[in-house]
Amino acid sequence: MEQRFHMLLYRAFHAQRSRLRPRLRELGLGPGQPKLLSYLDRRGPCRQKELADYFEVDPAAVSRMLEALQRGGFLTRRTDDQCRRRDLVELTDAGHEAARLWNAACREMEEQMLQGFAPEERERFADYLLRARQNLQTREGDAPWET
Repeated sequence: MEQRFHMLLYRAFHAQRSRLRPRLRELGLGPGQPKLLSYLDRRGPCRQKELADYFEVDPAAVSRMLEALQRGGFLTRRTDDQCRRRDLVELTDAGHEAARLWNAACREMEEQMLQGFAPEERERFADYLLRARQNLQTREGDAPWET
């Protein structure tokens, strides 16, 4: 059987998203927001640009997600003591709790997804995904779609 990895990856991603979507609604979160909560929960207060750079997302999109999270009571903004022209975003108690619940749901989903995989297979699978992502990241000046 010829494997079309793009379709296998898409279908795995779609199954993952379908499994997690109900938790998203239960927590009062929108698309893309859980990753910001998880990052802030793990790393602590940071600037919006750091989030945009880390997730390779347009800063305007991050700004919209942060505004919605702030309206939902999940985060606050405060002036950065090192540069008063910049704000730092940080989680509220509700944000930390939502991140905790989201991460628990993700661990459950991962356990189901990797059921029957030996520990070595899990490590190899993670390595394969990391390497595939690295292969797809374009370097400055590369034209990825030219032949």
